[in-house]
Amino acid sequence: MKVVVAGATGRIGSRTMMRLRDHGVEVVPVSRRHGVDVITGDGLDEALRDAEVLVDVTDAPARTEGAGLQFFRTATTNLLGAAVAAGVEHHVVLSAVGADLLWSDYFRAKLLQEDMVRSSPVPHSIVRATPFFESIEAMVEKNTVYDHVHVAPVLVPPVSTEDVAVAVAHVAVGLPLFGVTEVAGPEMRHLDELADEVLVARGDKRVVVPDAQARYFGAELRERTLVPRTNPRVGHLSFAEWLARPVVHAQG
Repeated sequence: MKVVVAGATGRIGSRTMMRLRDHGVEVVPVSRRHGVDVITGDGLDEALRDAEVLVDVTDAPARTEGAGLQFFRTATTNLLGAAVAAGVEHHVVLSAVGADLLWSDYFRAKLLQEDMVRSSPVPHSIVRATPFFESIEAMVEKNTVYDHVHVAPVLVPPVSTEDVAVAVAHVAVGLPLFGVTEVAGPEMRHLDELADEVLVARGDKRVVVPDAQARYFGAELRERTLVPRTNPRVGHLSFAEWLARPVVHAQG
């Protein structure tokens, strides 16, 4: 089996490739680092030649207004066009739990991506994930006002990128679902409590303020917006285990 992974150098893409290779799957990475550009389309036809499965775990490089819609519309158009031309038999795309419920540029872009995949002649599977652990840490920075972090006290079962990669790889080697499957973490928590645990673990003195009006990357949340609606695939790594890992800082 030959599987092409778009977004190969990202957190999910790199881990997905490792999981697939561990099971003897031939994997072709797609990223600008590998000479393939999903925005311009350069190199896509060659990368997808003779491929049976296309896995799309790309992400928009920016969360500014309009950037997500532009990225996913262009990238998905190019990927689907190349997949149809190559005769790909299964297109797997990573999306987000709540994509059809949350109204912000990023989540509207993910829903557009899903709709484009559903409308394509290529058999598909959509994997919706709950918020990654790293997303919660990023949210803490985005929602800070002076020394206070405003966070909506809503339910969420956050998930590790490792567990998401396992789910994506598992779906990729199976039959197309022609629908959605969800992946979540092993614990149901409140988002404001998780934010507070991030600060404590990092030795940060900022204070978390539960705020029902606080946004999650531009989206207003309801109590169960970030909770899967079906029986999700449940990961293994807990939030506390992830927090206990050493923080790795980028070099250079």
